[in-house]
Amino acid sequence: MTNARGFTLVELAVALAVIALLLGMLVVPLNTQVDQNRINETQKQANLIVEAILGFAVTWGRLPCPAAPTTANTMAGAGSEARTGTACTQPEGVVPWAALGVAETDAWGRRFTYRVTAMLADDPTGGLQASFALTDTGNITVRSSAAGVDIASNIAAIVVSHGKNGLGAYQTTGVQIMGAAADELENVDNDGIFVNKLHEPAFDDVLAWVSPNVLKSRMVAAGRLP
Repeated sequence: MTNARGFTLVELAVALAVIALLLGMLVVPLNTQVDQNRINETQKQANLIVEAILGFAVTWGRLPCPAAPTTANTMAGAGSEARTGTACTQPEGVVPWAALGVAETDAWGRRFTYRVTAMLADDPTGGLQASFALTDTGNITVRSSAAGVDIASNIAAIVVSHGKNGLGAYQTTGVQIMGAAADELENVDNDGIFVNKLHEPAFDDVLAWVSPNVLKSRMVAAGRLP
């Protein structure tokens, strides 16, 4: 009679190591696919917000003001425009999701930063149908990097998701995630310069903006501008 031979401990260890390696190779592409899906979803959300902003302008004759970024979504007034009298309290904050009827957060559960050219968000005066004229332009610029060339200029308003790392974004609690650096810092430093480029380890922001030409053509079509 012959004895049946089983696996030795060494052979079992090797088999388990091979299985772990194969599983690891499968997990990496899956994580990459999940990340890309969230990027695509967030870009669609940002584009929808831009369309909502244009619809708001056609209805009210002006662009919406930002919402206060530090107001938790459990507090009264969260997601509403922050205005003082007939003008915006500040040109930059977060997307006023309640006023626009859009989602509060991106695919990572964080609020969209929103900046507007202040004069384009003032209330119309003197019986005018719009707060601005055909000759008026925005004061926001998008660059290829912090020290790069201009991609777009004279932008009326801009929407920014701070991507997977969330650096610079405000959470639904009103607390900001600190730590943005390099090109991402341009998207959180509260000025009119922003950066948009291909994603890399140090940059994963997602942007969309309101072109002044598109804004004016919509306003003319709606009879808001001559």
